[in-house]
Amino acid sequence: MIALQALGDLGIDTGTVVGSVAVLLAAYLASRVVGFGLTVVAERSPRRRIRIKMLIPIVRFLLYGTVAYLILGPLLQLSTSQLLAVSGLLGAALGFGLKDLFAGIIGGLVLVTERPYQVGDKVTIDGDYGEVTDIGLRATTLLTPDDTAVRVPNATLFTANVSNANDGSPEMLVVVELAITASADVERARTIVEEAMVTSKYVYVDGDHPAVVRVEDESYYRTIRGKAYVTDLRDESAFASDVTERSMAAFASEGIEMPEAPVHVPSDR
Repeated sequence: MIALQALGDLGIDTGTVVGSVAVLLAAYLASRVVGFGLTVVAERSPRRRIRIKMLIPIVRFLLYGTVAYLILGPLLQLSTSQLLAVSGLLGAALGFGLKDLFAGIIGGLVLVTERPYQVGDKVTIDGDYGEVTDIGLRATTLLTPDDTAVRVPNATLFTANVSNANDGSPEMLVVVELAITASADVERARTIVEEAMVTSKYVYVDGDHPAVVRVEDESYYRTIRGKAYVTDLRDESAFASDVTERSMAAFASEGIEMPEAPVHVPSDR
């Protein structure tokens, strides 16, 4: 009631306030419906999933931009003293708790315009890794490989490193690592890993996306590191598991030994 009275003193009638709330509610519902519809369409077209989903945050920002214009329209018709009073109220609100919200919105605008990542990408933001499932006004939602939803404030974009594993492409590079003992047949092990990768049902191989295997010497063993692209980035874990299982089975059948995992004994506390 006090807030309504203060707005009335500024020359803003109750009808304008009610209309503004109705417009905000309508925009929220519209953004949810559009987001749901585009998500359904995108999931039915795996090859175009990322391109379709990138429209979701753009449509949302357009909707909210229209809302801002419709709500601020009446304010732009206020006198200079009334505008100064409203600006003072907004400034106080930002100073007392909306600073982070405002920073998140600015970060969201930067995400839409510069697009360091988009919905559907696999990214790492400030140490959190997962698929971008939503880009909202204030935060980005990631779905981790453990099926955990993580909300990262958009303002984090200004203070943390962001790495993008696929950069808008449905294909993505996946790294598979296996270790063998120093005395094992490294060339045969390398061939086994390469064959396991190129014959996987998830792999994507062409002239621009080759499968590569590297061997690295460690202190007491050797690491076989295979790199190949998957057709759909969501097959990252399935591809790594498939290659690892079939490579280990081939190692066992051909007598290629793998080092035993070290046993960690917890210390007494």
